[in-house]
Amino acid sequence: MDNQAEVREFLTSRRAKITPEQAGLPSGNRRRVPGLRRSEVAALADVSVEYYAKLERGNLAGVSPSVLEALAR
Repeated sequence: MDNQAEVREFLTSRRAKITPEQAGLPSGNRRRVPGLRRSEVAALADVSVEYYAKLERGNLAGVSPSVLEALAR
């Protein structure tokens, strides 16, 4: 079963719904995205930006439960 589109939609939509203030980050005044940046999500989940981008593209092969839990937080 290929669920890449669903994973991509889920992660991008959740990232867009969370403001920096809700995540405990400074908001800044030059934001091009409505919610968190990929780099901010990656930092909060303690993963690299490249790894988070891979997950956001729907590639969940080999992802550990601890990474999924960190993203859920």
